Amino acid sequence: MFASYLIGLREGLEATLVVSVLVAFLVKSDRKDKLPHVWTGVLAAVALSVGFAAVLTYTAANLGHTGQELFDAITSLLAVVFVTWMIFWMRRAARALSGELRGKLTDALQMGSLAVVVMAFLAVAREGLETALLFFASVQGATATTAPLIGISLGVLTSIAIGYGLYKSAVRINLTKFFTWTGLLLILVAAGIFKYGVHDLQEANILPGLTTHAFDISAILPADSWYGALLAGMLNITPQPTVLEAVAWGLYLVPTLYFFLRPQRTQLTTPAPAV
Repeated sequence: MFASYLIGLREGLEATLVVSVLVAFLVKSDRKDKLPHVWTGVLAAVALSVGFAAVLTYTAANLGHTGQELFDAITSLLAVVFVTWMIFWMRRAARALSGELRGKLTDALQMGSLAVVVMAFLAVAREGLETALLFFASVQGATATTAPLIGISLGVLTSIAIGYGLYKSAVRINLTKFFTWTGLLLILVAAGIFKYGVHDLQEANILPGLTTHAFDISAILPADSWYGALLAGMLNITPQPTVLEAVAWGLYLVPTLYFFLRPQRTQLTTPAPAV
């Protein structure tokens, strides 16, 4: 549930920030007549994301055992790719996001109403599709189906509340620190999803070693305990992983954390020579 909440909060806040920037720009520019076009694009993006999640769920439910394991593995690996790209992109572009969106909306306003709808749709659809894919991958193998849905719903609602507070200037948070800490947590979640994807490939007989376990800590981490279920649900940490699962988890986590925590280099601009 916590992992789903984190996904809903992080991805929801990104989408909420995008929408709040667009709405604030139109209000301050005295172009409130274009607000319905923004909301039309947002609703279309939400509908697309929900439809995409439904397609993933339907496809997985109508496959055989091997096909389902392979499908789950592919979606898990794609989710890891997208969430990793998103984490590093937001780390780099968070400060310039507002100005970039305002520039794109200015161009869209000059092109017409349809361009505003498309611009809002594209800005939110990317976050929505990533959320659907990441959520689907994160809940594979979950024993309870309601807890992840409650978690992601609460995360989205929290992000909307924060976004509204930021829009009204009632809430002030350090977005750079927020995206840094949530990025760290999402890297741990993504490492677990990657590990689960490798396990699915082993279940589908694509990779060997399904019965070759790296270690067994069932005595100190029982799978049926509350803390065992918590770690399995949040980070996919299991008491008896295979060797390939453990290797995959470490190969993703260590270099990703290194590059994420490494200080960003500031680009030095050379002044133009005087003419």
